[in-house]
Amino acid sequence: MHDWAALAADIKRWAEGLGFQQAGISAGTLADDEAHLERWLAEGRHGSMAYMAAHGTKRSRPSELVPGTVRVISVRMDYGVDDDAACWETINDGTRAYVARYALGRDYHKVLRARLQALADRIGEAVGPFGYRAFVDSAPVLERALARDAGLGWIGKNTCTINTKAGSWFFLGELYTDLPLPVDEPATEHCGTCTRCIDVCPTQAIVAPNVLDARRCISYLTIENAGAIPVEFRTPLGNRIFGCDDCQLVCPWNKFATRHTLPDFEPRNGLDRATLVELFAWSEDEFLKRTEGSAIRRTGHEGWLRNIAVALGNAPHSDAIVDALHARAAHPSALVREHVEWALREQQAKAAR
Repeated sequence: MHDWAALAADIKRWAEGLGFQQAGISAGTLADDEAHLERWLAEGRHGSMAYMAAHGTKRSRPSELVPGTVRVISVRMDYGVDDDAACWETINDGTRAYVARYALGRDYHKVLRARLQALADRIGEAVGPFGYRAFVDSAPVLERALARDAGLGWIGKNTCTINTKAGSWFFLGELYTDLPLPVDEPATEHCGTCTRCIDVCPTQAIVAPNVLDARRCISYLTIENAGAIPVEFRTPLGNRIFGCDDCQLVCPWNKFATRHTLPDFEPRNGLDRATLVELFAWSEDEFLKRTEGSAIRRTGHEGWLRNIAVALGNAPHSDAIVDALHARAAHPSALVREHVEWALREQQAKAAR
């Protein structure tokens, strides 16, 4: 007979030894979250992300996704760096490209998955063969609700997971398991009356506390959305070419954010200081080479050019920007051409002022 409480304590210690900043355990009972998800889907707020509705209740019922699951081990890994001022400097410089902080380095899926597997292996050494499955934002999993119930943080008004000691700059991962471990106390909510995240959102995508309309969200528009960026959101997009961090940058709890030291998350290809013109010149081969092992691959070269074209349209007028846009005006992709044409019109309007 195993001492499950002792094993739970060991798991948390092993997780920290593997580079996770925290681990917690929940029972995976998510009835309220399931109802919230169903309302969100019924309102169409998932946009074109059909996968959000494709798995029925498997997303909110762990034992349906992985039969035999009785507990979920949630882990978090910090990725923030002490560069908030630099982030705002880039956002406010229309000639530079803003890439969401999480995507500047190595693909977090790869980093966390390898360590979750190592954690599972360590558990197996202690208890023998057991049932488990590891997830890192890769399957129908309500990871933030599970993290909340495991005590890792509450779900803030911006829908990010927030920890009182670590802010929100962290990734989440899970091990679904058949081990009857004791569960942790859920995290309590501490947003209070603050609405900074709601107020700062460039596209007003946080339509109510804890309700994000993906169709308005810059992260969705620049990454998940495969089609044209709606005209009404192009100007608010500014120079954000892959994701958006504004709601986290203004969150007061991020004063306490733990800063990472993992080389995997250090910026690659100078993406934390690159200019729009520089990145717009990347050929498809260069894009694929430079984004190898990066989350940026998800948008594809066509989406990359689409996003940068919009940002160039928003940039201050310059001959260099106009020349860069003209160089892509005959691009084989109709999607790219449309956004280049829009950007050229924006540049022409600025030149005429």
